[in-house]
Amino acid sequence: MVKYTIKRILLMIFTLFVIMTMCFVLIKLLPLPAVKEMGKDINIILMKREQMGYGKPLLVQYGLFLKNIITKWDWGVGEQMYETLSVWSVLMQKLPYTIMVNLYSILIAIPIGLAFGIYAALKKNKWQDHVISTAVMLFISVPSYVYAFLVQYFLCFKAGLFPITIPSSETTSLLSFRMFISMMPAIMSLGFGVIAGLARYTRAELSEVLTGDYMLLARTKGLTKAQATARHAMRNAMVVILPMIIGEFIGIISGSLIIEKIFAIPGVGSLYISSINLRDYNFFMALTFFYTFIGLFSGIVMDISYGFIDPRIRMGAKK
Repeated sequence: MVKYTIKRILLMIFTLFVIMTMCFVLIKLLPLPAVKEMGKDINIILMKREQMGYGKPLLVQYGLFLKNIITKWDWGVGEQMYETLSVWSVLMQKLPYTIMVNLYSILIAIPIGLAFGIYAALKKNKWQDHVISTAVMLFISVPSYVYAFLVQYFLCFKAGLFPITIPSSETTSLLSFRMFISMMPAIMSLGFGVIAGLARYTRAELSEVLTGDYMLLARTKGLTKAQATARHAMRNAMVVILPMIIGEFIGIISGSLIIEKIFAIPGVGSLYISSINLRDYNFFMALTFFYTFIGLFSGIVMDISYGFIDPRIRMGAKK
């Protein structure tokens, strides 16, 4: 397991390096955006550009870029947005909003998804199972931004239950109840996909486990269907389901690019969209690193978690 973990981490670092190199080269092929007229502040950006080797050969620029990150963790300053402010400090200020909206959606969606999946498995091939399975396929097939527009129209615009977007006056009180209510449309839009995906996996795994020979043996020993399901079936089914839940919790940091932009959530996702539209190279590179690292790291944790959940599984073990 240790060798497998080290191998996966080294592979993650190599993959991250390749992706960052490709993004750096491709974005440098675009024309350099002009610096906005900001009086004395323009000198700060010009100084940073000189430190990062702007105007020098591409390999020299990339070497300075990596050196500043490795030695100083310096991702530069904002040029087209949040001018002269540290890119990483701005990202850290935005991160709590992304974490909260995704954390709320997961905490609400996980028990609902598990409940639907378990109920569908117990009612396999009955009308309840068909209804849940059809709804699951529908919600998985439809993109999350479609839910966002429907929630905005019916619950925010027609019913007036929630604000269409988060008011800027409430973004300072992240943990307040009013902020939670303002986030509800985004939470629901993100939660639909999680509920559907978790219900599908739970239903598939539990249905397979319930047909196992050991379940018949448990029933012949005098256990009721509920006892056999709770003690044996769910424990075996959770070997596959739990890593998925763990991956969801790790992935909350990455957030949702489109949902955050639609509901004006001042998080990392909307910052990434703005960095692409405004061609702010420093923000784009920092956020690309952030999203790529979270995606690769969550994959490693999910794979390793199988071995901890079920001791019979040994990743990378030789036969």
